[in-house]
Amino acid sequence: MKPNLIRRVVAEFIGTLLLLAAVVGSGIMAECLSAGNVAIALLANTVATGAALIAIILAFGPVSGAHLNPAVTLADAWIKGIPWREVPAYILAQLTGAITGVAAAHLMFGLPVFSVSIHVRSGPGQIFSEFVATFGLLAVIWGCARTRPTAVPFAVGAYITAAYWFTASTSFANPAVTIARCMTNTFAGIRPSDVAPFVAAQLAGAACATLLFQWLLPRAITPPDILVKQAQN
Repeated sequence: MKPNLIRRVVAEFIGTLLLLAAVVGSGIMAECLSAGNVAIALLANTVATGAALIAIILAFGPVSGAHLNPAVTLADAWIKGIPWREVPAYILAQLTGAITGVAAAHLMFGLPVFSVSIHVRSGPGQIFSEFVATFGLLAVIWGCARTRPTAVPFAVGAYITAAYWFTASTSFANPAVTIARCMTNTFAGIRPSDVAPFVAAQLAGAACATLLFQWLLPRAITPPDILVKQAQN
């Protein structure tokens, strides 16, 4: 593996680790402090996740593009933003980073390293929500990256914060996040049997948004290209 690719893969690993630590850790904290008020717990989880996402993208975007999401990586490769040969390394880093982030959150709160979730997230409404959530996420990424790239971290963080509330699934919008969250039986968890439909819907949403923006804004500019070039200037 080339040194530059190693740096990008490490950035994807650490960035996704921190994202899951924020998602799961804030969910645990919110559940502990909300005295059973689910709305307050979700609000706390939402704010922490959105804020962390902005900071993580700002920090790691200049290195790897801060995909933090296999759906984003696959879409970026599809439009030739990154070579297909680098996709497996990116996705492996994202998956292992996400799982490690769950373990880190559990250890911070004195819980077992992993616990299988029993949180049911099933049904047509939830699955369609994941399609909508991921479609919107990729639409925000492509639209901002091709017109105002410096806004990408803030737009993504704002969109995910909003999507927590306007989707029935609370907007996972990320296969790595979905897989990792089946390993936590806490506020942020998802039952393992519900993971596959979520991931399928997420990939479909990402594909549809990418196709749409290839037509709406047919410029061959991708988030990693922009962020890396900015870092070099």
